[in-house]
Amino acid sequence: MTAGQASDYIGAAALLGSLPKAEWLLADRGYDADWFRETLKGKGIKLCIPGRKSRAKPIKHDKRRYKRRNRIEIMFGRLKDWRRVATRYDRCPKVFLAAIALAATVMFWL
Repeated sequence: MTAGQASDYIGAAALLGSLPKAEWLLADRGYDADWFRETLKGKGIKLCIPGRKSRAKPIKHDKRRYKRRNRIEIMFGRLKDWRRVATRYDRCPKVFLAAIALAATVMFWL
């Protein structure tokens, strides 16, 4: 868990070592960094990350696949309907993960 004002790179750098095998990685412009792209390409992961608007040379990405990323955003939005998850009442990461698991189980079971 990172602070709300922390950059996306901090969380991404911490998780790279334990990243499971995946064919694709879909992410928003907040993860557009050359070091991040090179690391994931080295692991054999195809990227679907649009370049930042401030880049001099645009980066190609699969626009159709990126458009379907909204399903993931909708799922996170539904999880944040649970006040405990949205406001991070639990400071301990294990308890916070348990609250997310409980919310996801109830949401998708009902």
